[in-house]
Parts: sequence; structure tokens; C-alpha cells
Amino acid sequence: MNLNKLMKQAQQMQAQMAKAQADLAEKTVEVSVAGGKVKVTANGAGDVTSIKIDKEIVDPNDVDFLEEAVLNGIKQAIEQGKAIAQSEMSKITGGLGLPGL
Repeated sequence: MNLNKLMKQAQQMQAQMAKAQADLAEKTVEVSVAGGKVKVTANGAGDVTSIKIDKEIVDPNDVDFLEEAVLNGIKQAIEQGKAIAQSEMSKITGGLGLPGL
């Protein structure tokens, strides 16, 4: 294979990946837990962007339940955001399994 062609393909892939990463920051997932009383939104970069807690679930006598619900929602939202990112990146890399992707 021609080295120049290989370098050009690598540069194109790098540009596609940079664009995909920017696009992923715009894609969101929303997870509802505790019967929809806690909603967590994350983006495709795996960053939590918002948490909404229905005041009906706030019980000063059962803070542990609320903490667990919020933590569970955050974990699920981040996991789903990262799954979107992995799916998008594998489209670009063609399943090459490149480190860090």
C-alpha cells in the first residue's frame, strides 16, 4: 500500500472523528428512574447535562433512597451516552479497535 495514501486516509479518519466527537456533545440521552421521579440527561460524550428531581420523591426521612435513585440514574445516563459514542466511532473506524476509542 502506498504510504502517502495511508497517511491521507489516517488524516481523513482523524477529521471524521473530530467532527463526530463534536456532534456527540449535541446528542443526548435521558434516563428516568424511581418511577420517572428522577430524570438524568447526558450527552454522547458521557457528560451529565441535567438532573431533574420531582419534589414528591424528596423525603427527609429517606434520603438514602433519593441518593441511590440519583446515582443509579447518573450511571445509566453516562453508560448510554458512552454507548452512543462507541457506536458512532466504530462507524468511522470500521471496527479497527483503535486504543482510546
